[in-house]
Amino acid sequence: MARPADPNAQGALIAAARKEFVRAGVKGARIEDITHACGLSKGAFYLHFDSKEELFGQVVGEFMALVQKRVKAREEDITAFFMRNGPLREQDVRKKSARHEAFLALEVKHDRGLLETIWNYRDIFDVLMRGSQGTAFDGLVWEMVQREIERIKDSFEIFKQYGACRTDVPSEIFGSLVVGTYLLVAKQMSLLQAPPNFDLWVESLHRLIREGSAPPLQPQRQAKARRAGGKVTMQRRNKRSRP
Repeated sequence: MARPADPNAQGALIAAARKEFVRAGVKGARIEDITHACGLSKGAFYLHFDSKEELFGQVVGEFMALVQKRVKAREEDITAFFMRNGPLREQDVRKKSARHEAFLALEVKHDRGLLETIWNYRDIFDVLMRGSQGTAFDGLVWEMVQREIERIKDSFEIFKQYGACRTDVPSEIFGSLVVGTYLLVAKQMSLLQAPPNFDLWVESLHRLIREGSAPPLQPQRQAKARRAGGKVTMQRRNKRSRP
């Protein structure tokens, strides 16, 4: 009778393999180094996996499934939000209406969840970006990236229709900018030993994205803003010049 596989051994093998994949890439990783790192035999490895590629594929599959689950949850929540509240318009953005703030809170919630998922799989994400060349996983991360760019591009187009964002920026450029930023954030995470302040990171990312994509002021409003700024500057100068 075949010896049953030990589920604890499987977890140990996966943990050791993830470190080895980071060190050597998928092609360079060796099964004997993985088993040596966790004190198991090659026979124990083959009780659980047919190959190192199968092991890596299992972890990648878990990561992809979690990302897709978060993408689906975001789409469902946003669809439900717009069905309840209608589309965001320019005045919502300019006046920071309750509807606008509720939508931002929804986006922040989902982006925070995405950052947490990336953190938990930061090593796998890093291997997909730089250590999967010449394997079946080569290019997988860029397929994910392109799908996300298309999703953001489509959303940006809808916001444009209602004047809730800039209309002078190509939607595919905006999508590429946002996704590229998150790619660099994921890379930065792979260098950290302790988790970052997710709330601060998400707030910072959203502040930069919102300020860059907000609809520009109309000429009359720009002039008014300049006059208001000049008046404040003059008041400050007068205060400093008083004896």
